[in-house]
Amino acid sequence: MNAWIYLAAAIVLEILATTLLKLSDGFAKWYWGVLSIALYSACFWVLAPALKTLPVGVVYAIWSGAGIVAITIIGAFFFDERLAALQFFFIAMILIGAMGLQLTTQA
Repeated sequence: MNAWIYLAAAIVLEILATTLLKLSDGFAKWYWGVLSIALYSACFWVLAPALKTLPVGVVYAIWSGAGIVAITIIGAFFFDERLAALQFFFIAMILIGAMGLQLTTQA
């Protein structure tokens, strides 16, 4: 399987895990927290093969950058969280950097 596919799967799992962690309400709803931990574990399980062929710095930047952008959108639409315009600007810069790394990295 292509390293980029592993990375994409890890990003999806991390986004789901973080969303469930929010739903756990600080583990007051423990079942969401336990599911979150399981998804984080699965995330690292599929992230590891991507690190065999892609540079760790690039993988981490794309993984965390994509997660930041996605969780920001989820937070705004599903949890009614608001950010200032300047915060959105800096999140956009993270996304641009992650996309640039992906476009310039060979597996």
